[in-house]
Amino acid sequence: MGLRVLVSDGAPDAPGFRLADAGLLASTGDPEATVEAARAYAARTPVHGVLAVAADVPQTVAAVSQALGLPGLSLQMAHLAADRLAMMDHLAAGGVPVPWHAAVASRSVLETLARRADRPLVVKPADARCARGVVRLVRGVDPGWAYEVAFAESPRGSVMVEEFIPGSWVRTETVVVHGRTTTLALSDCHYEPCDRFAPFVVEGGSELPSRLPPAVLDRITGLVAEAARTLGVQRGTVQGDLVVGPRGPVLVDMIAHLPGGYLCTHEIPLSTGINIVAAAIHLALGEEPEAAALRPRWTGGVARRHFFPSPGTVVAVRGIAEAATGEGVALLEVGVVPGARVSGMMSRIRPAGVVIAVGDTREQAVARAEAAVARVRIVTQTAGPADAPFH
Repeated sequence: MGLRVLVSDGAPDAPGFRLADAGLLASTGDPEATVEAARAYAARTPVHGVLAVAADVPQTVAAVSQALGLPGLSLQMAHLAADRLAMMDHLAAGGVPVPWHAAVASRSVLETLARRADRPLVVKPADARCARGVVRLVRGVDPGWAYEVAFAESPRGSVMVEEFIPGSWVRTETVVVHGRTTTLALSDCHYEPCDRFAPFVVEGGSELPSRLPPAVLDRITGLVAEAARTLGVQRGTVQGDLVVGPRGPVLVDMIAHLPGGYLCTHEIPLSTGINIVAAAIHLALGEEPEAAALRPRWTGGVARRHFFPSPGTVVAVRGIAEAATGEGVALLEVGVVPGARVSGMMSRIRPAGVVIAVGDTREQAVARAEAAVARVRIVTQTAGPADAPFH
């Protein structure tokens, strides 16, 4: 795109520094330090845009964009994006359908709520993403233990409880230009491992295009547009997580940056030909993506599946080469090697690997992804109680 890339990171050996044109030694989790470093750099070399990809740091992005006079989220929107509880309160006040939710100040408060509950509940950190610290209050789970798990994963020690709505999980990726929303893709999230990994909520992968009826997909895109308006998003990208349950679509979460997890970098381009990363870069620069760039060039099946080995010490990893060369396999990564330790919690929240497959149809892509997973064998050896799964 003819752009120079400036990377900010608090670690001097961050891999991004080796790929970028220039670097700032400042943690993306520290808005003040990042603003100070960005101002010092901008005094010598102009900066034209700021963007986060696969990093949940909306307040840092907003602080830098405001300090340098760049396009971006407002500080108010960034605050809401960083605090799930505040966001849910704001959306509910605006009439957007969200789950019942409440702040939880202590173990005893959660224990009381759990005793009185007339609906399934899930406990989560209010300021963490990627299912870290998320625990369903299923039969046999101690609410006090669930509170401690969520509290430990919260940077600010903020815990919330929420209604757990059974149904079909859908993830959306949407571009916002001058307040107008264009949803580029809707993927079905694969949560079959939930029962296997209970009480944790674990995504096993995703599938494109969604199998939901067009009328339901229209309701979902309308709900995402309503939520973006309620939050005051004028430009940028938003990702919505929704559940289609007995009451229809309900918004469970929304983030205001390009997420990790391959959806934007791999799955959407493979399924539609749309380069959403390029669109986000244009928006960060104050430009408008061309309308044609936001229209699907094709519709193909894409499926992502994760590897979840048994807890223990990895003693062997087999079948990677065979799986990677399987028909339709677009990406296969295994992140563990012999000698690595896989804990119960680690295996649930941070999968050991991922495979993405494509096909002429969604069903063909799913079959190819699952065949690739079956070819890879991550052998672990249990050493003792420390390797046991969480219960």
